[in-house]
Amino acid sequence: MALNHTALPQDEHLPHYLRDEDPFASKLSWEADLVAGFYLTIIGILSTFGNGYVLYMSYRRKKKLRPAEIMTINLAVCDLGISVVGKPFTIISCFCHRWVFGWFGCRWYGWAGFFFGCGSLITMTAVSLDRYLKICYLSYGVWLKRKHAYICLAVIWAYASFWTTMPLVGLGDYAPEPFGTSCTLDWWLAQASGGGQVFILSILFFCLLLPTAVIVFSYAKIIAKVKSSSKKVAHFDSRIHSSHVLEVKLTKVAMLICAGFLVAWIPYAVVSVWSAFGRPDSIPIQLSVVPTLLAKSAAMYNPIIYQVIDYRFACCQTGRLRATKKKSLEDFRLHTVTAVRKSSAVLEIHQESSSRFTSAHVMDGESHSNDGDCDKK
Repeated sequence: MALNHTALPQDEHLPHYLRDEDPFASKLSWEADLVAGFYLTIIGILSTFGNGYVLYMSYRRKKKLRPAEIMTINLAVCDLGISVVGKPFTIISCFCHRWVFGWFGCRWYGWAGFFFGCGSLITMTAVSLDRYLKICYLSYGVWLKRKHAYICLAVIWAYASFWTTMPLVGLGDYAPEPFGTSCTLDWWLAQASGGGQVFILSILFFCLLLPTAVIVFSYAKIIAKVKSSSKKVAHFDSRIHSSHVLEVKLTKVAMLICAGFLVAWIPYAVVSVWSAFGRPDSIPIQLSVVPTLLAKSAAMYNPIIYQVIDYRFACCQTGRLRATKKKSLEDFRLHTVTAVRKSSAVLEIHQESSSRFTSAHVMDGESHSNDGDCDKK
């Protein structure tokens, strides 16, 4: 299915990269490319340091990581891969006002972006399923161990490798974007042949629609379950309540990550589907670059989400700890006062008993003394 990119037939039904004399020349102005280059540089730096920090902190507490946290860390690996492997190609091309890495570099960049992007989405799908089973079916968390998380990661990478490698072996292809300074999956193959349509539809279903449907279903069920069980958990033991709070925290992290990812990628997916099955030439080139830049910024969101949730959770934990200490102190004071009162009461009773015993003894002694006197008389 891979097409010969050296041919230049003038057919309006062919993809744009076959109609253009130079498909790697930028279709944007110099100023627009410079703005895009600086924007991607900032995004790349923030994403690299942010995800690198997440991985570093995770490495420091690697022995304490929960299975759900291991899955979430895989997202940081995918985001770091996009930032380190992919973004430098686009940044350099934007500053050079053209794609400078040829067809080989284009296919490599398209593969890397699709591989790490697909890995992120499938990881989020697995995380949403884990959260769904953990919250809605409590017995699931009993058998879920770290080894199960690692097996799941192996399946995720195998799944992403399968779909992203297919274009490299002839089932589909990677091609330059219409604006020229970036590459992506060849969505335009669907315009050229029935086989291209089958390939694109398969990619859309297995790498976008199905994972998104699973994510939406899982979190909808989780929200309903949390609302129905929040009052019940409040009456449980403090350890059960703390465990529930932690699970809800992890669920919030996963929900925000999924929401950020989908918000960043859905506009790009819409434009890609329109390029595959609509009228791609009807999309202005200057407009087509906006969803691409938005999608490339998705790798920066996750570290921010981690830090915000962790900060709020730490504040909540600190507040709970202070409340617990205050309550413990009040209980201690109450216990002390009660003990003192009891001791005072016991002391008073003892003193009263002693006084009564002493009085009785004295009176008995006087009685015996009087009897003696009577005898003497």
